[in-house]
Amino acid sequence: MTRESRDTEITKAAGAGATAAVRGRKKRKNKENKTRTVRANTLLNDHPNPHYANNKIKTTKYTLLSFLPKNLFEQFHRFANVYFVFIALLNFVPVVNAFQPELALAPVVFILSVTAIKDLWEDYRRHRSDTEINHMDCLVYSSMERRYVEKYWKEVQVGDFIRLRCNEILPADVLLLSSSDPDRLCHIETATLDGETNLKQRQVVRSFLDLDCEFDPFKYHSVIECEKPNNDLNRFRGYIVHRSGRRDVLCKENLLLRGCTIRNTEEAVGIVIYAGHETKAMLNNNGPRYKRSKLERQMNVDVFWCVIILLVICSFAAVGHGLWMFQYGDKRPVFDVLSPQGTNLSPIMSAIYLFLTLIIVFQVLIPISLFVSIEIVKICQVYLIHQDMDLYDEETDSHLQCRALNITEDLGQMQYIFSDKTGTLTENKMVFRRCTVAGVEYSHDANARRLAMYQEMDSEEEECMSHGGTLPRRESVTSHQSARVVLRSQSTKSHRRTGSRAEAKRASILSKHTAFSSPMEKDITPDPQLLYKVNECSSQMDFMRFHSQPMSQLSSDLSDIIDFFIALTICNTVVVSSPNQPRHKVKPSWKSEIKQVSGVTQIFYLITNRSSNKGCSSLLSSPSAESTLTKLHEEQSSHLEPTFSPVPPCYDGKASWNLEEGELRYEAESPDEAALVYAARAYKCSLVGRLPDQVTVELPHLGKLSFELLHTLGFDSTRKRMSVVVKHPLTDQITVYTKGADSVIMDLLKPLDTGKRQKKIICRTQNYLNLYAADGLRTLCIAKKVSDGEYACWLQCHLEAETAIQGREELLFQSALRLETNLQLLGATGVEDRLQDGVPETVAALRRAGLQIWVLTGDKQETAVNIAYACKLLDPEEEMLTLNADSQVSHVSLVCKSLGLSKKKQINSSSSLSSHNTSPFLVHRLGLVIDGRTLAYALDKTLEDKFLEVARSCRSVLCCRSTPLQKSMVVKLVRNKLKVMTLAIGDGANDVSMIQVADVGVGISGQEGMQAVMASDFALPRFRYLQKLLLVHGHWCYSRLANMILYFFYKNAMFVALLFWYQFYCGFSGSAMIDQWYLIFFNLMFSAFPQLVTGTLDKDVSAETLQRLPQLYVNGQNSEEYKPYMFWMNMIDAFYQSLVCFFIPYFAYADSDVDLFTWGTPITTLALFTILLHLGIETKTWTWMNWLSIIFSITLFFTVALCYNASCPTCFSPSNPYWTMQRQLQEPLFYLLCLITPVTALLPRYALIRKKIPPTLQKTEHRRRHCSVGKKTSGAPTLNSAGNNPDFHIHPSYPCLRAGMGNCFHSGATNM
Repeated sequence: MTRESRDTEITKAAGAGATAAVRGRKKRKNKENKTRTVRANTLLNDHPNPHYANNKIKTTKYTLLSFLPKNLFEQFHRFANVYFVFIALLNFVPVVNAFQPELALAPVVFILSVTAIKDLWEDYRRHRSDTEINHMDCLVYSSMERRYVEKYWKEVQVGDFIRLRCNEILPADVLLLSSSDPDRLCHIETATLDGETNLKQRQVVRSFLDLDCEFDPFKYHSVIECEKPNNDLNRFRGYIVHRSGRRDVLCKENLLLRGCTIRNTEEAVGIVIYAGHETKAMLNNNGPRYKRSKLERQMNVDVFWCVIILLVICSFAAVGHGLWMFQYGDKRPVFDVLSPQGTNLSPIMSAIYLFLTLIIVFQVLIPISLFVSIEIVKICQVYLIHQDMDLYDEETDSHLQCRALNITEDLGQMQYIFSDKTGTLTENKMVFRRCTVAGVEYSHDANARRLAMYQEMDSEEEECMSHGGTLPRRESVTSHQSARVVLRSQSTKSHRRTGSRAEAKRASILSKHTAFSSPMEKDITPDPQLLYKVNECSSQMDFMRFHSQPMSQLSSDLSDIIDFFIALTICNTVVVSSPNQPRHKVKPSWKSEIKQVSGVTQIFYLITNRSSNKGCSSLLSSPSAESTLTKLHEEQSSHLEPTFSPVPPCYDGKASWNLEEGELRYEAESPDEAALVYAARAYKCSLVGRLPDQVTVELPHLGKLSFELLHTLGFDSTRKRMSVVVKHPLTDQITVYTKGADSVIMDLLKPLDTGKRQKKIICRTQNYLNLYAADGLRTLCIAKKVSDGEYACWLQCHLEAETAIQGREELLFQSALRLETNLQLLGATGVEDRLQDGVPETVAALRRAGLQIWVLTGDKQETAVNIAYACKLLDPEEEMLTLNADSQVSHVSLVCKSLGLSKKKQINSSSSLSSHNTSPFLVHRLGLVIDGRTLAYALDKTLEDKFLEVARSCRSVLCCRSTPLQKSMVVKLVRNKLKVMTLAIGDGANDVSMIQVADVGVGISGQEGMQAVMASDFALPRFRYLQKLLLVHGHWCYSRLANMILYFFYKNAMFVALLFWYQFYCGFSGSAMIDQWYLIFFNLMFSAFPQLVTGTLDKDVSAETLQRLPQLYVNGQNSEEYKPYMFWMNMIDAFYQSLVCFFIPYFAYADSDVDLFTWGTPITTLALFTILLHLGIETKTWTWMNWLSIIFSITLFFTVALCYNASCPTCFSPSNPYWTMQRQLQEPLFYLLCLITPVTALLPRYALIRKKIPPTLQKTEHRRRHCSVGKKTSGAPTLNSAGNNPDFHIHPSYPCLRAGMGNCFHSGATNM
C-alpha cells in the first residue's frame, strides 16, 4: 500500500507513462543479463523456470567414463609426470631402448596408479556425501495434488514452494513468504555458513506480513526479479511484482540460505530462488586453497639443476661414444648396433641415438618418487601434529586443524607475524567495567572486586591443578552476590579443569548455545550511586507520566542517565530467547501487540570480506519505512503536543510475561553488544523483546515500554557506529540513539558553543575516555538526538537513496551521515577484554625466536598500547615512536624524523656491538605505534617505502584503528617488499583478508564464528598454541623435509653415477652392469621406506629444548638446512661415494672370470648398504620404526634378488642372472666388500661432521649441561647465554643448527 504511493511519486517525477514504459523496456534489456526472473511452479503442464539449475548437487570431479582421462590429464599438469611418461614411451623405440619396455613402464604406472587410487577414494567419499544430501526429504507443494508432498532435495526446482518445519535444514535458498510466528518471523541458525551459533531472524516479505489466513501457493501470482546467483552472503537485492503492479523491495532479511537450520519457528513457507550449485552456500564452497611452500620452490630449482646435470652427462657420454665409434673408421665393431634398415650408422647418428638411450638409463637422476614421498611425509606430519595433546584445548573441546596439507614446512621458516588483538591476544569476553554519564564517572568498584575474584579463582585453580589437588572451598563470602559468583564459577570451571573430559565437553556445548554469556560477562554488580540515580529518575518519570506532566520538568542529568541506559538496551541487534528451551519456540502466556524477537538482524564481517568497502551494505532499513513516512505526515497535520500520556497505548499494566527477567537469554552477534545489554540489565533496564518495527524494554517503576523502531543504521568497519531511530513511547518524540567509537562520535557532536553544560560534559568524558584507554579498556561513546521535524525530510531522501541504481552504497553512506550529526553526548562505557592465558609468555618466546610481531587492531590507540605492554609486545625500556598525522604532509615529516632517530639508534648499536666484539645482530630498542588515518597515508605508493624502512627498524609495530583492508595491505606490503615469510593470525571475519594474503594463515576458533578458521591454513583453539606449532612442529617439519629432499638428490645421483663410471669401460654404449630389475625398483622399493620413516619421525632437537631455546628457530628462518651449496655438496659426495662403490669391486674382481651381473650385483648391494648407512648418519632420533624400516629394506632386497635369480634363468637373453646372488652369498670376498666399501665411502662425510664439532662443542655441551641441571633442580633452566638474553643470536655455523647435530642437545631420544 505505501509502496504504491512511492511508485506514484517516482512515476510523476519520471514523466509521462509512455516515456516511463519505454525507459523500463530499455532498462530491462540492459539488465536482463544481470537479473533473474522467478515465477511460481503452479502451472500443471509448464515449467516457468526451465533454464535454472536444479537442486541436485555434485561435488565429485569424475564419472565412470571421465575418471581415467580426466585424472591422467590432471596428473600430467605436473611436469615430472610428463617427463617420466615421455622416458617410458621413449623406451619403446627399438633403436634407443635400454630396458624391457613393459618393465620401464612399471614405476610410472605405479606412481600414477597410487595417485589415481587416492583421488578415486576421495571422489567416492564425495559421491557418498552427495548421495546422502540429495536424498534428504523436504515438503514441496504439488500443483496436481494441491498439497505438500515429500520429495528428495535433488527434485526441488527454482519456483517450488517449500514448507519448512522446526529443526529442519534448508534445502535451497528460499524467499520467506509465510511463518507460523505471530510476528511473521523465522529464526535460523547459520553455524554451517559462518560458524555463529547465535540465532538470527528473517522476516516475511513485506506484502505478506498482514496475511491473516494460511498461505495458499495456488493463489500466488507474483513475479520475482532478483540478482543473479553470487557468493555474497551479506547481500540480496530484488523486488517482487504483484498482479496489481505493486512492487515490494526484497533484501537479505527475507532470504533463507541453504544449509541453515530452522529454529524457534514451528512452520514456514517460502519459494525457491536459487537451487543446487547456484545457492550462496555452494558458491562459497571453493575447497582448500593450494599454496606452494618456500622449500618446494627451492626444490624445483634443484630439480632443474638435475635436468641440466642429466643433459651434461648424457651429452658427454654421447660425444665419447661418437669418438669411440669414429676411431674404428670403416671397420665396424662386431657388437655395433645397426640401423632399422640394417645399415651401419654414422658416428654422429650413433651419438644421437646413444644420447636418447642414456636419457632412459640415467632417468633416475630426476627423482620420480620424491614428489609422492613428500606428499606422504606431509600427511604423516599433519597426523602427528593432530595427535599432539599439548595443542588440544579441553575447555573448548577443540584441537588444532590443518586445512592446508602442503605448507607444513613453512611453519618453520616464518619471519613476520601479524596478529589481531581482540579475540586473538585477548579472550574476547567483554566485561563491563566502568562508565561515565553526563560527565560524572562511576567506577563500579564492587564490580572490579567481582572480576578480581574471578581472576583469583582462576589462579588458585591453576595452582591446585599444578599440585594435583582439588579446588579449595571458599567459606568466607561477604554477600549473596559473591556467593552466587563463587558457586557458579565452581560449577563451570571445575568441570573444565578438574572434572572429566566428558563433563568439560558437555559444559562447552552448553555454553555454545549462547555466545558471550558466561557468568563473568553476565553477572554485573551495579554502582550504588548510579543505581540510586536510575531509580530516582524512573520514579520521577512514573510520577510525571501519571500526572501527565511534560518531560521538561525532568532534570537534564537524570534525563541523560535514563537515555543512556535506553540507548544501551535498544541500540543493538540482540535477540531475546529462553534458556529453558534454547532452540524451540518461546511462547508468551498472552497475546498482545508487544512482540518478542527481532527481525532486524545484521551479519557483518562475513567470508566474502565486504566489510572493508565503504559502501553501507549494513545500513538496514526498517521494513515499514514507507508506512512510517505516511504516519509522519498524518501526525504533523494533527500538531500533537509532546506530553506524557497517563497510560501509553503500547503499555498494559496488567500484562505479565511468562518469562522472568533472569530467564531471558540474550543472543548477540558481538561481545560488545552483549556486555552493554547485560550492564543495562544490572540497572533493571532490561531488553525483553524485539520486533522488526518495535523494541520492548522494561524500566524500573515504569514497567514494560515498547519503542517503535523506525529505522536502523547498522554497524560496519567504515562508519564505526550504529544508530537506531525510535519513537519514544512516553514523549512521542522521534529520537536517534547512536553508539560508536569515540574517534567518530566526537566529530558528530553539536558545536561546543551551543552550551556550557554540553561543553563541560564533552571535556570530562574525553578525559575519562583517556583514562579508560590507559587502563586497557575498550571504549564506546553513547549519544542521542531528537529529530522530530528533520526525520521526515531525511527519510524521504533516504528512500530515494535506497532505490538508486548507480552509486547506491555511497548515497546510503552520505544519507546516514546526514542523520547522525549534531548529536548530544550522553556518556561513555569502558569494557574490559582480558588477555588469554599464556599470551605474554608466547609473545616473549616468539620474539626470542627472531620473529617480528606486528599487531593490527581496530581498537583505540591508548587501549591497544596498554594491551601491547601487558602482553610484552612493547617493553617499558623501549623508546616508542608514535605516528599520528592529520595530513599527508605532516605524515612525511613524522616519518623523516622517525627514520633519522632509527638510524641514530642503529649507529649507536653498531658502535656498542663493535666495542664489545660481539656478533653483529642488531636489535633496535624501538617500538612503533601508528593510527588508522596515518596508516592510510603510509600505505600510499609514494610513501610506503619510507614507512617500511621505519617499521623494519623497530622491534615491534602496533597499528591501531586499522580497517580489514588496511590489515591485508600491510601484510602484502611487508611480504612483497621485504621478501620475507609472513604469518597472519586472527579470530574474526575482519581478519579474513590478511589471513588469505599471508604465506601462512592461522585462524583462532573464537567466539565470533568460524569465518577466520574457514579461510585459514591452520586453526588453533588459543593463541598460546602458536608457540609450539611454530617453534617445535614447524622446526621439525622444515628440518625433516629439507634433509629428506637433499637425501633424495644424493641417493639418486649416487646410483646414476655408478652407471656413468661404467660407460668409460663399455665404449659409452649405454650398457649397464646392473640388472634392469634392480635399476627399476632400487629407488621405488629397496631404498624408499627408511627415508619415509626418517622424514616423518626424525627430531634433530627435542621439543623441550626447542621451547627452552627459542633461538634455535633461526635455523629455519635462515634456511640453514637447505642452502643452495648443500645441493652441490651432496652431488659431490654422491659422485665420490659412487667412485668408491664402483672401483673397489672393480679392482676386487679385476683378474677374475666373473660375468657382468656377478660383478654388478655386489655393486648394487654395496650401493644399498652405503645409502642406508648414509641415512643412518643423517638420522638424529632412532626409533624402533627406523630400525624396522632398514631391516625391512635389506630383507626385501635379498628376498627379491634370491627369488629373481632362482626363478629367471633366461628371462632377458643373452644376460643370465640365474643363481647370481646365491653364489655371492657363498663368497667371503662379498662379505669383505660389504664391510670395507661403505666405511670407505662414508668416511669423509663422517670426518667432515666431526671436524665441525670442536669449535662449538664446548659451548653446546655447556648449554646442554645447564639445561639438564636446571631441569633437575627447578622447573626452569638456568641459562647464561640464550635462555635469558632476548638479544641472543646463534651463528649459522653452529652445529646444533645443522643437519646431523641434533644429538648435541639430546642423546638417544627414542620417543616418537
